[in-house]
Parts: sequence; C-alpha cells; structure tokens
Amino acid sequence: MTDETATRADDIPGGLSGIRDAVSVRLPAASAYLSVLRTATAGLAARLDFTLDEIEDLRIAVDEACAMLLGHAVPGTDLIAEFELTGQEMIVRVEVSTVGQAEPKRDDFAWMVLTALADDVDAETDTPDRMAIVLHKRRGSARLP
Repeated sequence: MTDETATRADDIPGGLSGIRDAVSVRLPAASAYLSVLRTATAGLAARLDFTLDEIEDLRIAVDEACAMLLGHAVPGTDLIAEFELTGQEMIVRVEVSTVGQAEPKRDDFAWMVLTALADDVDAETDTPDRMAIVLHKRRGSARLP
C-alpha cells in the first residue's frame, strides 16, 4: 500500500523531492520470506533514483537487520517492515515480536555491517515484547572504505 501525502510529483519542481510515500509490508517472521523484502527494498530505492551500489547496500542492510531480528522473533509471528521515502532518503523500520530480549547487540559483526551499509542505524524497544531496527539511507551519501 502506498500513501502519497504531499502534492503530486509533477506539480513540484524537481520531481519527487516533495513526495512522502509510506509502504508497509507484513511477512511471516521466517527467513524464507526475506527475498520478498529484499525485492521490495530494491524497487522502492530505485523509485528514489538510488545508484545500483546504494540499492545493493540497502538490500544487504535490510537483510542483515531482519536476520538479527529473526533470531529473537516469537515463532509463528510476523515481521513488519515500514518504508518511508522522503525526497532523497529512505527510512526502513523492521520489527518483530520478542520474548526476553531488550535490544539487538550493538557490539557484534552484524551491527558493524549495518553501520557500514546505512547512513544511520538505531534499535528501538518501545515495549518489552517488540524489537525494531531502523535504517536511514540517503541518495548520494558516499561511504568511505
């Protein structure tokens, strides 16, 4: 589902700069469904004219964030991914139901991969039974090796 909350793109000089799209995807919390999420991520990043390298970085980051979360997900529940596209940035929030885990570990290799591929990474644990990872990726933001 897409929700355009700003004026139409052709009414704005420069195209999509004033458009805000919000897309939500709900999948079973199982690794077998992550290919669907990777494809959605790539399609939405292409909509913002991300480069091929930026799209691939974002696909890998979303996949890694989901893999981190799935290890803590309650079996039989859903993984919820929310994408927000604003001008030159995509914000991706992936969330699962959990039991007993406060937040993802920020000192392991997976977290280092996330911080290398996305511009900003954060973990959210608003309630004791939910865990989320939020990624920000801006178009044209060069990452240094």
